Amino acid sequence: MRQLPENVPNENLLVGNETSDDAGVYKLTDHLAIIQTLDFFTPIVDDPYMFGQIAAANALSDVYAMGGKPITAMNIVGFPIKKLGSEILVEILKGAADKVKEAGAITVGGHSIEDQEPKFGLSVTGTVHPDRIWKNVGSEVGDVLVLTKPIGVGIISTGIKRGLVSEELEKLVEVTMATLNREAAEAAHDLSPSAVTDITGFGLLGHAYEMAYGSKVSMRIHSNKVPLLPDTMRLAELGSIPGGSKSNYNWLKDGLQFSDEISENEKFVLCDAITSGGLLLSMKPNEATEYCKRIPTATVIGEVVPKECATIIIDKI
Repeated sequence: MRQLPENVPNENLLVGNETSDDAGVYKLTDHLAIIQTLDFFTPIVDDPYMFGQIAAANALSDVYAMGGKPITAMNIVGFPIKKLGSEILVEILKGAADKVKEAGAITVGGHSIEDQEPKFGLSVTGTVHPDRIWKNVGSEVGDVLVLTKPIGVGIISTGIKRGLVSEELEKLVEVTMATLNREAAEAAHDLSPSAVTDITGFGLLGHAYEMAYGSKVSMRIHSNKVPLLPDTMRLAELGSIPGGSKSNYNWLKDGLQFSDEISENEKFVLCDAITSGGLLLSMKPNEATEYCKRIPTATVIGEVVPKECATIIIDKI
């Protein structure tokens, strides 16, 4: 993106690509703005219906992370129809359509191409009041950090491919990825989070880094407070760590400071490349207390501190 020309200044473009935010936001009127996002990827589960559900939840999440409401979705499809036939694609599309319906939005079409490897996702449009947009920057010193879903999806997905995961855990991971962030977002609409993002491919530390860097603060994350899916550490110790998680760590490490008790595997877990993760909110402590009452899975995992040499400090308390 750095190689592209900058956007032509436009007073109606409220959120562009300046801070690697979750979606773009364009103001239509003083009371209405549209949110635009898209996401697609190759299959991460064997069940095509569940793949469609997860892909849709992942794409819809960007709208929730901006404080908005999804209204329409369009399918993005690359598929080897001659090799796999139409039945699998139909199930993928059904899964996505059901998840879009659950979100209260409408699937209005899409586009497909013949491809050697299946790829699927959505382009989603949402709405938000121009004065109520959440951004991934704006964290303030004294805020606490709240995470709404456990992490470990990438590590467990790799474990599934290697036959190291029980059917029960496999199902739990699928349901976790397919769960919308709708409830988690709506629970904060009457609160005032300073910054919000969703946790996806860059992992918890990657998205926290973007939030801290863009906000010109540092963040202290307590690794023992970060919720993990069952068996995440066991699988990491068995070497079930995806390349994306290792790449995240290598990309971030110069901006991280780990206390001595954090093991190498714990570092990879905190950088785990996630699909359709939860929201990360930076908010005042009193609001965080109220928010965690509303969302039982939400956990305070750290706090925002004045800018230090390291952007993210990771310890245990």
